Amino acid sequence: MDDALISKSRTLGSLIAIIVLVLLGVELYGRQPVVSQTLLSALHWGLLAALATTLGTLPVVLSLNFSQRAHDAMLGFGAGVMLAASSFSLILPALNSAEAQGAGPWESGAIVSAGILIGALGLLWLDRALPHEHFVKGLEGGRGRKLKRVWLFVFAICLHNFPEGLAIGVGFAGDDPVAARALAMGISIQDIPEGLVIALALTGVGYGRTVAVGVATLSGLIEPLAAVIGVVIIGLSATLLPWGLAAAGGAMLFVISHEIIPESHRQGHESHATIGLMLGFVLMLLLDTALV
Repeated sequence: MDDALISKSRTLGSLIAIIVLVLLGVELYGRQPVVSQTLLSALHWGLLAALATTLGTLPVVLSLNFSQRAHDAMLGFGAGVMLAASSFSLILPALNSAEAQGAGPWESGAIVSAGILIGALGLLWLDRALPHEHFVKGLEGGRGRKLKRVWLFVFAICLHNFPEGLAIGVGFAGDDPVAARALAMGISIQDIPEGLVIALALTGVGYGRTVAVGVATLSGLIEPLAAVIGVVIIGLSATLLPWGLAAAGGAMLFVISHEIIPESHRQGHESHATIGLMLGFVLMLLLDTALV
């Protein structure tokens, strides 16, 4: 192992340790009697999603190989789960929340539509403001830029996972804990193939299994942090709930359209990716229906 790889591994380990310490601090703070159970619920389900991301790297740890077709089908599956989750567990509850606060049909639709656009435009701004690369396409250029690829992956993956964690937090800040659990479960299911995709993408461009698993774990830990942020934001005012749900849904829709679907179609396996998307959508629909 060369010095550069050792340095990257140590840095990843340090970042993971810092995030874990922050999450432990939130856990201890959340155990105070005056703190709402909502915060702990969002944190615990966010941690489950993070664990699912790490679990997805297990085939890479075991040196199992997957075809590009299976890779793209798993991406499509994740997109389907996220699409259903954003529709049934975020956008529809946002409409119901706006109506419960006294808004009429047109006003509720306008609030949710504006929230969706705010969430999507916020992710679009971050996508352009932060240096990153997508899951598979990678960078063009010389070796000097290639050596920085792992850090660009970190930016991309964190950018991708943040709205998922935010959605978990906003969901638990709402009035329907059953729907929030269904949403969190769907995101966790989607995170398993996502963790695998991250690890495969990194090992595919030459990084070792340690770095690949470390980056996937780091990306997963973004979700409980974002979940706590979502609870805190909505806790400031109940009137923010429909806006927060809609914005989280819009951010997830942006990720689906901008990141996952294009990557799943890039290698010419559109049919398998689409079948995966349909299966993921139906699975999340069934979970959402059965658990409500």
